[in-house]
Amino acid sequence: MLETLSFATPLIHALTANKTVLTISLILLVMLSKFFLVKLINKKGKQNKRLKINMVNNAVSVFMLIAIFNIWSVEFQKFAISIAAFVVAIVIATREFIQCFIGFLYIISSRPFRIGDWIQVGDYYGEVHSTDWAKLTLLEVNIDAYEYTGKTLYLPNSQLITSSIKNLNFLKRYAMHHFTITRDGSVNPFVFFDELYVKAYEYCADFKDVAIRYNQLIESRLDVNIAGPDPHIQKATSEMGDTQVLFTIFCPTERAMEIEQSLTADFMTFWFKQKQLVK
Repeated sequence: MLETLSFATPLIHALTANKTVLTISLILLVMLSKFFLVKLINKKGKQNKRLKINMVNNAVSVFMLIAIFNIWSVEFQKFAISIAAFVVAIVIATREFIQCFIGFLYIISSRPFRIGDWIQVGDYYGEVHSTDWAKLTLLEVNIDAYEYTGKTLYLPNSQLITSSIKNLNFLKRYAMHHFTITRDGSVNPFVFFDELYVKAYEYCADFKDVAIRYNQLIESRLDVNIAGPDPHIQKATSEMGDTQVLFTIFCPTERAMEIEQSLTADFMTFWFKQKQLVK
């Protein structure tokens, strides 16, 4: 008996030391036990044989999974840690691409703009040329002069999540154009304000009806009241005490700079004329 035990002991140590051999031996032993149990049920059982066999199959499967997991628990734990570290590394490495894809899903779902719209993203202005999963392509626009600069901007979609987006599409046709003229305080501009208004209305006369309709259309879409379409002129002073005259003109975008230059020329004419009278 002792000789048999002494012979079996190295074999048991070998099985427990080699997890692969132990796993295979366990599977064979469990499957063999399952075979004999099913055979025994088929011989002795007369009722509910299917139920008993199904219970044996389920019990054997659960036992085998638990046993294999216990045998390989350390390896499973190391594997799970390595997989988690790998996933974290992948996420960190591809974070920018993931954010770009999320930004693409955002602009598709919310549709803050369409192809051809003028928009502002952060400090960038432009006309939307195209979009894809990685970037937004804009044809840059000089918003002060309402004209294309000839440059193309490529903004990653991730920037659409972190930056505010302004749809400036109505500026493609009509603009609420603001400009300021600053002079010294030697002349009171209120003296010739009426003449400036006459000139402003004169420059806006040929598109007045269209401007009124477009102004009403914008107010209806945005559900807000905006200045216009009549010209507005206001006096203010700078921090240095100089006189400032602020103009607000609702006009076609392509006419904005032309009207600004004309009103600036008229202002200078009136200002110098009044200055000579003051002397």
